[in-house]
Amino acid sequence: MLEERPTSPDQLAFTLEPTRRIYTVSELNEQLQRLIDQHFRSIWVDGEVSGVKQPASGHYYFSLKDGQSQLKCVLFRGNARLLKFRPQDGLAVLARGSLSVYQERGEYQLNVELLEPRGAGALQLAFEQLKKKLEAEGLFRPDRKRKLPLLPRRIGLVTSPTGAVIRDMLHVLDRRFPGLHIRLYPALVQGEGSAEQVTRAIRYFSSSGWAEVVIVARGGGSLSDLWTFNEELVARAIASSAVPVISAIGHETDFTIADFVADLRAPTPSAAAELVVPLRANLASQVDSLHRRAAQLIRLRLAACFAEWKLQGLERAETMIHRQVGRRMQRLDDIEFRLREQQRASLGACRALLDALAARLRAADLRLRFGRARDALSTSDNRLRELIRQHLVAARRRYEPADAHLSQLSPIRVLERGYAIVTTASGSVLRSAATVAPGDSVKIRLSSGSAGATINDVTPSAGASRTPRAETRP
Repeated sequence: MLEERPTSPDQLAFTLEPTRRIYTVSELNEQLQRLIDQHFRSIWVDGEVSGVKQPASGHYYFSLKDGQSQLKCVLFRGNARLLKFRPQDGLAVLARGSLSVYQERGEYQLNVELLEPRGAGALQLAFEQLKKKLEAEGLFRPDRKRKLPLLPRRIGLVTSPTGAVIRDMLHVLDRRFPGLHIRLYPALVQGEGSAEQVTRAIRYFSSSGWAEVVIVARGGGSLSDLWTFNEELVARAIASSAVPVISAIGHETDFTIADFVADLRAPTPSAAAELVVPLRANLASQVDSLHRRAAQLIRLRLAACFAEWKLQGLERAETMIHRQVGRRMQRLDDIEFRLREQQRASLGACRALLDALAARLRAADLRLRFGRARDALSTSDNRLRELIRQHLVAARRRYEPADAHLSQLSPIRVLERGYAIVTTASGSVLRSAATVAPGDSVKIRLSSGSAGATINDVTPSAGASRTPRAETRP
């Protein structure tokens, strides 16, 4: 900028000086944000995740780094919910997002919108992460798997109400064992909200207590199609179910987290229907076979016992046993008769003793004693009251003359006749004018109240004609 400065009337001076543009810190950060927005929106960054932190807000804070530098990143909770896996240190990823300036600290960071692992797919990584987590908690242990009931009469189904899966399962169940009670809880098995619906269905059968076994079923599909049964929500619902759960997801080659947590994995939904109940004809055949075998064993055992009984002459033994039992029963009857007589005599003695005790108790009834004592106490109370009254009358007769005599001797009576008592400042009674001098303060006691005074002059009693004059002060 050229600035003209006059130095004298006939001389001009020009100064060459640059224009200064001064920014505040906030303005500079805003300018940088506008500049970054123009060139670094929706970009992809390749790097390794480092320093992952997730506070209570649910956001993820981490850095992407390579061999030379690092970039701060933030993944807000709304975008984090869309991820199938959790960011963790050392994971190589591709991050899509936009650069922004965090003005409070004057730092730039990448606001991540999408995160994809490099190498393994996101779904496969999420599958491995959840599987490792639940396995560490012991949800896959064989010792926590429960046995299925041999012949459940009430079966709960969790699947889509439409499609071939439900039809195939109902056909297999009816063919293998007609007459079963089957209850379907319809639920989405794919797409948004399906995990929540499957979880509600499992919890319903667990809490209602109706079903003896639950089958969670779905037809085949890709990893993304079957992802509902890889959700942690569904896995924990199966693990906490109060009734056994059979997982029948996809085809025999498909494995989901639900398969590892369930009490039994069936390769297909139709196979689950075959595993849950036996074939009725086979079961009836087994029962008939067991019945015939049991009857045969009983007949053989009875025949052997009868032959042994014959050989050992048990007929004679039976007669002797009957005779001995008869004698002991007769002795038992005699003992019973004697016990009854003794009981009758004992009861008579007890009844007589009870009557005597009741008579003594009536004679010693405390209510009668209390009545007599109350009468005696009332009489004594009246006598005591009379004695007290007589004593008070006699005391009043002795008191009244003494009170009258004392009243006559009281100084108050003298004061009522117009006299007064004069005391010095120390409180001693003034009996002679010689004991005070002019200017002394005295107190005059009257019959009603008192007054203060000051001595003006003093006249001795020996031939004096003048009387002391006192000034009364209220």
